[in-house]
Amino acid sequence: MLEVIFRRSLQAIGVVLALSFVSFVGVYKIGDPVQLLAHEAASETEIEAAAARLGLDRPFHEQYLTYIARLASADFGTSFVSSRPVIDVIMERLPATIELTLVAFLLSVALGIPLGILAGLYPERFLGRSIMSVSILGFSLPNFWFGMMLILVLSVELGVLPSIGRGETDQLGSVSSALFTRDGWAHLIMPGLMLSLASISLIIRLVSAGMREVLLLDYIKFARLKGLHEGRVVLLHALKNVMIPVVTVLGLELGSLLAGSIVTETVFAYPGIGKLLIDSINNLDRPVIVAYLTLIVVFFVIINLVVDLLYTLLDPRARRTID
Repeated sequence: MLEVIFRRSLQAIGVVLALSFVSFVGVYKIGDPVQLLAHEAASETEIEAAAARLGLDRPFHEQYLTYIARLASADFGTSFVSSRPVIDVIMERLPATIELTLVAFLLSVALGIPLGILAGLYPERFLGRSIMSVSILGFSLPNFWFGMMLILVLSVELGVLPSIGRGETDQLGSVSSALFTRDGWAHLIMPGLMLSLASISLIIRLVSAGMREVLLLDYIKFARLKGLHEGRVVLLHALKNVMIPVVTVLGLELGSLLAGSIVTETVFAYPGIGKLLIDSINNLDRPVIVAYLTLIVVFFVIINLVVDLLYTLLDPRARRTID
């Protein structure tokens, strides 16, 4: 196991370096931040001085090597817009996005798995067909439209939930979070539902298909012949095998929820790193953009490693193939 972790860690470093290069090249080509940040009346000398101060007068390879050297010491540079360390700018917004991602992930699991089990147990009944029809809508509806409908109904018409912002936060030890307040949860429900819509639909269909397949296997029939309670057969025997592929999807969905929060945070004016990315793109704040993309890559790499390890715990046969 330690050998697998070590090998995957080396692969992860290679992936991070490769994708950091791709993101750096992409950001390097989208425009000149100095022209955007400089005052309209700035002279050519002032513009050149600003470019030298930001390090943008150097060749591309020098800028990239400087970035990699800083990255090795967890230094993402300084924001062009706020003149603050990028890591400080991101860490101000990251807790809000983590809260939103966790709520969306919990909604995906809490709604997707039970509904998928019901759809798999009763595929020909009205309940099962209704659940599968709703899951199709979850794939078909644009999530930004779904978010706007939530705002229209729950905020504008009914006035039961707030439509923008993060809400109040509270302190628990050294951690400050909106998850510790009722107002914070009220601000998280709608964006959490919007962000989790596609994930809920995917998990429903995956669990339903797996349940229908597993329930036809001989060991399930034998368990029923032994007189075991149906709930025990489904939850203890069938669900364990169904969850093997679901765990992989859940891990990837967690990363997708974090990376896909950009649209949700824009619709609900939620102060997370997704909205920070949009603002940074508008201002051509290169250090923030590259740091965001790099952190997302690191997050995905860590999730993939954790999913591989969990997979071996659920399915011992995978231990022979994970290498």
